[in-house]
Amino acid sequence: MTIVLQINHQTITTADLLPLLIRYRMLPGLLRELILDRAIADIKYSDTELTQWQQRSEFQASNICEQDRIRSLKIHLFKQQQWGNQLETYFVERQRSLMQVVYSLIRTPDRDIAYELYFRLQANEQSFANLAAQYSQGPEAETGGLVGPVELGTYHPDFAQLLANCPLGVVSPPLQLDDRFVVLRVEARIPAQLDATVQQRLLDEQLEHWLSEQMQSIELLPSHRNAI
Repeated sequence: MTIVLQINHQTITTADLLPLLIRYRMLPGLLRELILDRAIADIKYSDTELTQWQQRSEFQASNICEQDRIRSLKIHLFKQQQWGNQLETYFVERQRSLMQVVYSLIRTPDRDIAYELYFRLQANEQSFANLAAQYSQGPEAETGGLVGPVELGTYHPDFAQLLANCPLGVVSPPLQLDDRFVVLRVEARIPAQLDATVQQRLLDEQLEHWLSEQMQSIELLPSHRNAI
């Protein structure tokens, strides 16, 4: 056994490394990086691509070494090569969940209060903002009930469907969600656009999906399979 680390009086050998990686839950991260290194090993790049990549703001810090910059460029090129021509199709699949909504919300554990507030709003007796500030039992009380913009995909599917389908500007009758009754009005929906930021996000998602599949296919000894 080869000694790889000496920490004060503690000696770490090669035989100790795998158990330590498992104990401290570092093995999945290591495997992920090893899979990436294997995937990008044959990725080629030009001097121009490297120069342009190094001019990105996140690489202006002096503590980022050349090897890390090159590796990040190769990962970027790998993502483009693997999934760049599939982005539009994937975007269509994700477009609904990427849509952002702005809505007004009042939530209360009391069903009768929820209906009372709903009828007040229907009769235009008070503004949604005033009623939310007075009655809503959640952080939205601090903003007059206003929430968002928030992506639909961050919510439970049932609530996301409600936000996607409610007519704009119309107060919905009280709906029970868990132990609360909510009065809701959707103010705006902001469709997702396949801009540069969203493209990069979708490429990152595809990479993570691929990495998960690759990690599931890794063969470990039976005693170590639960480590990933």
